[in-house]
Amino acid sequence: MALDLVLYGYWRSSAAYRVRIALNLKGLAYESRPVHLVRDGGEQHAPDYQALNPQELVPCLVDNGQVFTQSMAIIEYLEETRPEPALLPADPVGRARVRTLAQAVSCDIHPLANLRVLQHLVTQFEADDAAKGVWSRHWITLGLQALESMLAGNVATGRFCHGDTPTMADACLIPQVYNAVRWKLPLDDYPTIRRINEACLALEAFQQAVPEAQPDAPATD
Repeated sequence: MALDLVLYGYWRSSAAYRVRIALNLKGLAYESRPVHLVRDGGEQHAPDYQALNPQELVPCLVDNGQVFTQSMAIIEYLEETRPEPALLPADPVGRARVRTLAQAVSCDIHPLANLRVLQHLVTQFEADDAAKGVWSRHWITLGLQALESMLAGNVATGRFCHGDTPTMADACLIPQVYNAVRWKLPLDDYPTIRRINEACLALEAFQQAVPEAQPDAPATD
């Protein structure tokens, strides 16, 4: 039976990762359609995919024929159309805080180390892998320092970023922690972030969303 929800993504895309978390937390079944961002120059540039998403980025969610792009807009759409379980608090102050934490990742950290940015560093500035690592660690460090302060210094922080149930903020934070580890950034200075990351990864919804669990992840021995 065909599923109503189809998610186009890439196993290691942070933006697709956060949408997978949101879908799983809401218990929504979906069909995964991989878009390889590197093979053959990047399948996101193919005409068929460009017709779905003119930005040529992942993720892209199709819901009963309606196409949605931009991960945060997708998560907000899911929250509005499938409100339970909620990924935003009920109160306006709490909702604003969760959105702030989520956007601190999605708007201020993630874009600077995105694949197309790193590719541009290579083609235009001849950056090698070491230079890409320095670049990525710099921006991730600045972002995680701010997030650690925002989380550790707020009484609203609970087991998760906001209270004791996962929210949109956690869906954004955990993929960013994954990226930090990928770029060999030590996490010793972020005890609150590490604690929240451990709490999230203990949940099945997060475990099923990790990059290595995706159908397009490279096989490992």
